[in-house]
Amino acid sequence: RQTNYYLAQGRGIRRIVALFDNIEDLVTENDRRYDEDAATFDQDRLQTAYDILTRTLPWIVTRSSEIEHDEYIRMIKMLRQGADGARGDDTSKLKALVADWVNRELKPNPPVDPDDKHTRGFINDACGKLLCPAELDWNNPATKAGIRDRSQGYIVTELSFPTFLYERYTANLDDLEAGLFKGRILLQAFKAVFTSPSSAKDVEGDGDGADIIENNRRARRAGWGLKVKKHVRFALSSITSWRTVDGDFDYILFWRSIVDFFERPPGREAQRRVNKLLEWWTRKVFGRSRREDLTDVMRSSMSVNALARQRAELDDAAFNSN
Repeated sequence: RQTNYYLAQGRGIRRIVALFDNIEDLVTENDRRYDEDAATFDQDRLQTAYDILTRTLPWIVTRSSEIEHDEYIRMIKMLRQGADGARGDDTSKLKALVADWVNRELKPNPPVDPDDKHTRGFINDACGKLLCPAELDWNNPATKAGIRDRSQGYIVTELSFPTFLYERYTANLDDLEAGLFKGRILLQAFKAVFTSPSSAKDVEGDGDGADIIENNRRARRAGWGLKVKKHVRFALSSITSWRTVDGDFDYILFWRSIVDFFERPPGREAQRRVNKLLEWWTRKVFGRSRREDLTDVMRSSMSVNALARQRAELDDAAFNSN
């Protein structure tokens, strides 16, 4: 029973805490800070992930101090298995879903095979369009040939944002932040993983607002699908099994650049734009709460408050008549 508990608790780690870092590395970094304060950029990232871990699994610190070393090692192993298992499940789920979304939206001929990844990647025109670096034009035959041949000037690395991250899959080279992280397929993938696959069918309007307070809290803990961006890229690619490097593209560095975009904006204006983007995601995924728009007059006229007022008036009238 305890093993099942650790496995279940671990499933959220890759989704919420850290996509690639091991729990042991997070704990080691936190322990190191008791002896020295100086930290590198990467060490700060580990510490941030540790803080999220202890907020996500608040029992883990106390439990770690209560059990013997062998039991602690077993606990960490089970958490890791649960985390990696969930990542595998999400990857498998999106393999078929992304193919269906691409076929519906881009209507490639022949369609993307939901079961065969060998026909994806840059050899597939639709997948290639979505994987193409934002600074290049996939419609240019020279771009397609250059990327497929891995020619100089067309080498695809994690230093380029794929166009699937952008709204309407088009980037403004004079303002590369405009429309970034608003791609339709990206939004569908987030909803499929963090709400349900059926909810991913409708992404045109705002979410339905069901249980919006809890959903917003859960989504913010999830880091707004930082991991989903990696999963979509993998689903569009032709590689058949998960690995951290695909040709010249490093998934770990790709993920870190996205984390830094949200967590390390260069100034207040950039932070304001990040907050605005997060609000957009809240609205698109879960809807918008309109409770704060209600005035006191509007609240007082609603039936619950109106009934309470009427009952009090009737009670006062009866008391005065006596």
